[in-house]
Amino acid sequence: MTSVAAAQTPPIDIAGRPRRTLRVRLARRTWPYLLLAPSLVLLAAFTYLPIARVAWESLHDRPHGTAKSLFVGLGNYAALFHDKAFIQSVINNLIYAVGTVPPSMALALLFALALQSSSRINAMLRAILLFPSMVPLVAAASLFFFIFLPGVGLADYYLAKIGVRGFNWLGDPDIALWSLIAITVWKNAGYYMLFYLAGLQTLPGEVLEAATIDGANGWQRLRHVIVPLLAPTTAFVLVIALINVLTQVDHVIVLTKGGPSNSTKLVLYYIFEQAHENFAAGKAAAASLLSVAFLLAMSIVSLKTMERGAHAAS
Repeated sequence: MTSVAAAQTPPIDIAGRPRRTLRVRLARRTWPYLLLAPSLVLLAAFTYLPIARVAWESLHDRPHGTAKSLFVGLGNYAALFHDKAFIQSVINNLIYAVGTVPPSMALALLFALALQSSSRINAMLRAILLFPSMVPLVAAASLFFFIFLPGVGLADYYLAKIGVRGFNWLGDPDIALWSLIAITVWKNAGYYMLFYLAGLQTLPGEVLEAATIDGANGWQRLRHVIVPLLAPTTAFVLVIALINVLTQVDHVIVLTKGGPSNSTKLVLYYIFEQAHENFAAGKAAAASLLSVAFLLAMSIVSLKTMERGAHAAS
């Protein structure tokens, strides 16, 4: 009887556990990684490997017409900060960010608050406000090219109706960048509205009701209740807006090509210009890596804000 029971007992490993249990636990631990392996390979091939390649190129210089790369260390970064065109593009991008991100987000929140209730009219208005975000930026720039034509464009035509003299919207260095800012706000506000609409749907109704019972008016509820509870949504929209600020360059290429007098040259257009016109791949790589580092830092800060907002809401 004892020998039969011993024969039915599975082999025991050194730790005293059945080998089958170890195989099951090992399979459970490795199976998720096997399922994620294709995505991880694609992510490494199309995201991390290009970043590593850009980092490598930023430390090298390849003179035009030669095939050999020369190691220059931080020379490309030093050349960037001694390049007046790069400094000007950074300043332009900062002005562009200040002129586009806060107005776009403020309009998006205003639109979301006005259209959060479900009705046919609100649904139609949402579609109208969302329409600019679905228009490709190249097409939007081509449209505004005719709007901003000096003297004969729609902008000058309607200004003349009220007795105001038109401007050289794209040819005046003091106005050209603000014309691009107007296009960007027109295009992005409706897109950011979608995120705020989703955020408003998740607000706890009892908190708003309690504020109303306590006598808070509309502005006080917005300032002290709604806006703080929407902090995670705002942080997320901020990341999307900053990415757009650094990656949207189609309207610059179509309308101004960085002019006049470098007044609309943004960082991404500077990178494009260095890589494809000046054949300075090292400087272009260094500027690209700095842009990625800035976006990564802002994303980390925004994710921390989202995390704090989520804990506060819970």
